[in-house]
Amino acid sequence: MFSRVAGVVALASLLSCSGQIGRSTDSGPPSVDPILAVESGARRLSQAELDNTLRDLLGEDSAPAARLLNEDEFRPFDNDYTIQQASEALITSLEALAEEVAERAIGDAGRRAALVPCTPASGGDDQCFRAFLDSFLGRALRREVTAQDIDAYMPLLAFASEDNAAVDNDFYTAAHLAVAAVLQDPEFLYRIEQGAPGNTPGLLELDGYEIASRMSYLLWASMPDDALFAAAGAGSLESAQGRRAEALRMLADPKARDQLHRFHSMWLGYRSIPHSPELVAAFNRETSALIDRVILDEPGSYLRLFTMDETFVDDSLADHYGLPRPANGEGWVSYEGTGRAGILGHGSLLAAFSKFEDTSPTQRGILVRTRFMCENVPRPPPNVDADQPPQGAMDAVCKYDRYAEHRDQSTSCASCHSLVDPIGFGLENYDVAGRYREHDDGLPECVIDGSGEIVDVGSFSGPGELSRLLVDNDYVDACAVQQFLTFALGRPTSAYEQELLQEMVESFRSGQHDFKAFIVDFIASERFARRAQERL
Repeated sequence: MFSRVAGVVALASLLSCSGQIGRSTDSGPPSVDPILAVESGARRLSQAELDNTLRDLLGEDSAPAARLLNEDEFRPFDNDYTIQQASEALITSLEALAEEVAERAIGDAGRRAALVPCTPASGGDDQCFRAFLDSFLGRALRREVTAQDIDAYMPLLAFASEDNAAVDNDFYTAAHLAVAAVLQDPEFLYRIEQGAPGNTPGLLELDGYEIASRMSYLLWASMPDDALFAAAGAGSLESAQGRRAEALRMLADPKARDQLHRFHSMWLGYRSIPHSPELVAAFNRETSALIDRVILDEPGSYLRLFTMDETFVDDSLADHYGLPRPANGEGWVSYEGTGRAGILGHGSLLAAFSKFEDTSPTQRGILVRTRFMCENVPRPPPNVDADQPPQGAMDAVCKYDRYAEHRDQSTSCASCHSLVDPIGFGLENYDVAGRYREHDDGLPECVIDGSGEIVDVGSFSGPGELSRLLVDNDYVDACAVQQFLTFALGRPTSAYEQELLQEMVESFRSGQHDFKAFIVDFIASERFARRAQERL
């Protein structure tokens, strides 16, 4: 009963903003130069962030957010606060999640002992309950808590220990109610940054705990750990040197690898691909190994992500691609003579933008234009049924001929398709599972030419030549920076942030494209510890 009331009261404010917290950054010029600080709205934890936070806060490993909440919208990331909506359905789902998680956390003796730092002398042990709240609230709300914060939850102890038929008369019932209520608190569910006025009008300086949350959710998709909380409390995160030291420590944690994998899978569109679990797992191992090697294990030029001349496979995946088997059943093998290079040669990427149970030259072209070149591709006109494959001439059998209508200059489709289809046809020798083929599936008479073109950039054949074309023409490094900044901000970059974006691209290039160093420099920068005041 109490948690339902607490949930409705705590989350009702989320509905007062027409269902949205935070602001679009396209309504007018920023309050301060984005080189100094950028705007940041209140960001609700994504499903992944919420599940990771519950794991690290309460030992909850059942991924309840993924089970109980509606799926996040990916554009391409799951943390865009400008499209997050609050609703009664969200409140109901969060209440169910909070009840379920609190019951398991307090019902399990081991997890309960980790949460409650004392043994209650009685069902109404006021001192022990205060100690529990002081410990739990600080970690859950990710800030220093005050006596007033604790006092707000103290009535739960009396509610649970009085002669009340609605609840068991027990100390741990009160703890259960407190956990369930906190998990529905906007300060837990949202990353709310306030900051204090700085020397520049419109510029706000974040405190150590706000900086700690920025760092942990960027690098780990989860709450700060004890060491980061300690650094926040000591004030060391308010210096560039302190942030740099903690960022390097955090990047050595396995959670940082998981986050880098998530970032790339969302950016490059392969977070969900239509293949068997075994093949998807093999693709993920291959792609994750390349990301780890390029960014963390052998830090150097990030461009190797696109140009690497070898890949990580087991025997099964090597056979799938037609590559030599690795020594000892798993390892790195050469791409030599295959037309592949880097991540674009992986089955994960080649499977990402398929359609109609086959490769789609159009969708693959859109992948390259939007995810590798950071260009906008207009949506089809409303009178075009994009869910139907092109028919071409009545007797067309081969895919290239069926796509002839896209090349017909008398139609409104040609202008857009001329920018994407030629890219996709340059990857047609690689099927929807990333295997090399010489003709359309099941149609030996439809020999695949394999030639492709990025209009006004150059011609290519296969993923290796395409990757080199994108790298040599300075597309992928600039796009990687833009996508990283979008992910870090939790929203699309605005027109007013182009100077900031260009500065970051130039810094990335001058740093020899070292992505690990780029991330650390970004966190160590003064702007990372600030935010711009929202425009009125």
